[in-house]
Amino acid sequence: YHPDKQKADAPAREVEERVQRFIEIDQAWKILGNEETKKEYDLQQREDNLTKEWPLHAQISLEDMSWNEDEQCYTLSCRCGGNYTVFRSETKDVSLVCCDTCSLVIEIL
Repeated sequence: YHPDKQKADAPAREVEERVQRFIEIDQAWKILGNEETKKEYDLQQREDNLTKEWPLHAQISLEDMSWNEDEQCYTLSCRCGGNYTVFRSETKDVSLVCCDTCSLVIEIL
């Protein structure tokens, strides 16, 4: 797909599509090649997948969850008997949290 590797007699439309594909690959490489932007991308993909596949149970603020000082995490009981857990280190990065025993998800506001 590299622009320098195009055939000289290729149709303009094909060349344009290949250049566009090269730009997409380059952008992906820049995102995934940087640890910080890759982390952001992975979190966004995780959220997107969760909202598509798992039902949203509730929207909760961290203040509505119980703080566990020993484990440094917030927890909330799920209606199934399981728990939603958000560790202190994740509070700025996580907006969707899965129950540890069922398929329900809460959104952290």
